[in-house]
Amino acid sequence: MAVLSPSVPELERLMEKDPYLTPFEQDFERRYSIFHRILKNIEENEGGLDKFTKSYQTFGVHRFTDGGFYCKEWAPGAEAVFLTGDFNNWNPFSHPYKKMDFGKWELFIPPGPDGFNPVPHGSKLKVVIRTQSGEILYRISPWARYVDRESTNVNYEWVNWEPPNPYRRRHPVPKKPKSLRIYESHVGIASPEGKIASYKNFTHNVLPKVKDLGYNCIQLMAVMEHAYYASFGYQITSFFAASSRYGPPDDLKELIDVAHSMEIIVLLDVVHSHASKNSEDGLNKFDGTDSAFFHSDPRGTHSLWDSRLFDYSNWEVLRFLLSNLRWWLEEYAFDGFRFDGVSSMLYHHHGIGVAFSGDYHEYFGMHVDEDAIAYLMMANHMIHFLHPECVTIAEEVSGMPVLCCPITEGGTGFDYRLAMAIPDKWIQIIKELKDEDWNMGNIVFTLTNRRYGEKCIAYAESHDQALVGDKTLAFRLMDAEMYSNMSILSPLTPIIDRGIQLHKMIRLITHALGGEGYLNFMGNEFGHPEWLDFPRKGNNESYHYARRQFHLADDQLLRYRFLNEFDRDMNNLEERFSWLSSPPAYVSETHESNKVIAFERANLLFIFNFHPSKSYTDYRVGTEKPGKYKIALDSDAPQYGGHSRLDQNTEFFSQEYSHNYRSNSLLQPNSMSESDGQPQGPQHYLKVYIPTRVAIVLQNMDIQQ
Repeated sequence: MAVLSPSVPELERLMEKDPYLTPFEQDFERRYSIFHRILKNIEENEGGLDKFTKSYQTFGVHRFTDGGFYCKEWAPGAEAVFLTGDFNNWNPFSHPYKKMDFGKWELFIPPGPDGFNPVPHGSKLKVVIRTQSGEILYRISPWARYVDRESTNVNYEWVNWEPPNPYRRRHPVPKKPKSLRIYESHVGIASPEGKIASYKNFTHNVLPKVKDLGYNCIQLMAVMEHAYYASFGYQITSFFAASSRYGPPDDLKELIDVAHSMEIIVLLDVVHSHASKNSEDGLNKFDGTDSAFFHSDPRGTHSLWDSRLFDYSNWEVLRFLLSNLRWWLEEYAFDGFRFDGVSSMLYHHHGIGVAFSGDYHEYFGMHVDEDAIAYLMMANHMIHFLHPECVTIAEEVSGMPVLCCPITEGGTGFDYRLAMAIPDKWIQIIKELKDEDWNMGNIVFTLTNRRYGEKCIAYAESHDQALVGDKTLAFRLMDAEMYSNMSILSPLTPIIDRGIQLHKMIRLITHALGGEGYLNFMGNEFGHPEWLDFPRKGNNESYHYARRQFHLADDQLLRYRFLNEFDRDMNNLEERFSWLSSPPAYVSETHESNKVIAFERANLLFIFNFHPSKSYTDYRVGTEKPGKYKIALDSDAPQYGGHSRLDQNTEFFSQEYSHNYRSNSLLQPNSMSESDGQPQGPQHYLKVYIPTRVAIVLQNMDIQQ
């Protein structure tokens, strides 16, 4: 594999995209040089990137074909290392490792008579560490592939996992979707029952719902093993182990394989930004020191998350984390990753107490952790080089420029970033403003304010807004009435009516205007009526709120089905027209007093009337292309809980007339003529009826799709 040039090959292209980055050219060169140096060292000293990132094939424990057993660990602070377990009746010192260079240790256990495997499948193991001070520690290998916890035990136990008949994939991996519609999911809560649900349950009961709803991507949370269930999977203890609380590894492999058969790709919510402080069943103080894998205190501890922070400049940490990504891609066939906590990784201050204003100086300088940036560049480089169809998404709140630009331009190489300002804006609007005070321009600005050339995943709400202490959009809009007035047998109250109509409008405008991908958290599509709270001391270890009541959307007597059906048809319309993979929308109207927003994208005309009481007859809306238009989606339709005020068979014919300066020229939408400061070319408009709190999508029937 060819090693890239030590200077950023296409930095000029980056500066052309954004000239305001020019003063920071040396920063990009320095970041790239760190990345290049790592890549060069891997090629020259580790046998190449392919071998280096498959270190899980040698580290941990492995059975040879002859029945022998090979073990390898990195424990630079240990004075001695041993392996114990069922196989030696838990004798802590009978099987010592041999010390190697660079803090590594290895052990070979020969096969028994007739090739008998000395450490069979299901054996329980522990690494025994004798520290420099003589203390004896029992640890789980950082490379453990399976850990389990009996109900009577506090800590996890490491289990040698090599089943005689492992799961074999049956279905090909689907191609990367042109438009990414993500169903953010948590296996454990994916059941209406008050218990931890299983991989099997998700495969058989949830995947068909995801397919029917029109999502083509699942983002699985809380898969990497975590001892504390209520951490939502964000305090990882075993990075190579799929959580055993949902079932064995083969069940997860089956889940992903079945999703692939439905043309659904599966992303892993990967947590490389920090690790649990647990030591007996985690990485912390694995060798008795606080500097293996992590920075020494205080730099190695996140003050808010109470967790350990990786030392991304450490060679063995790079080996561990890059191999960890490769493991999930190749062992389980995940199709990519959503990287959690990227903002924390990018800065030495981890974003704590920092209100990012957008000043470019905030993204460069001594407070930026360039070792972490180099790691993320390496991760994206490896993923896309070895698996070009894979998708990477950054959860990043600071707005770091070029996060989603190619590495060859000086970027970090992510495919997408989460548009995290959008859900915050919807919460702020609903919480603080009366309906008549909603600012259309501010809504449009928030939905369209993204860096040129960097793709965003838009979402109205994610798991963050579902957690206890916060509120989902449905709960903010309808609150306690959801418990008493969601039946179609009860009168439609003003609060429920407002909530249902705005819920649909908010999700559609976010979907169509907010980015190049879309995300929904499971259950929010139908307005799940309760928050999400995991069993913990504060709620008497209750599972009542750690579940999703999917049956509510299936009940024909409840209004939840209206929201569910709208979500499905919204996704299906995107599948037909691919607006997420089309150029950004042209917004032709943001009328403050009328509370109307209109824009065009992917040959569709979107019209939103957010006014709480006014409907408009013969309302003029500008359009680029002339023709006959018909309704493709109407939030006021009865199947979506609307009031049936629009005739679905109505035909709208454009007229040539200057309205909102809508141009039909080949100029960019915002181009102005030099003579009069207005767009050039013919303009057209339609006259439409737009009732209060209604969104309609019109299709130009004269354009072949």
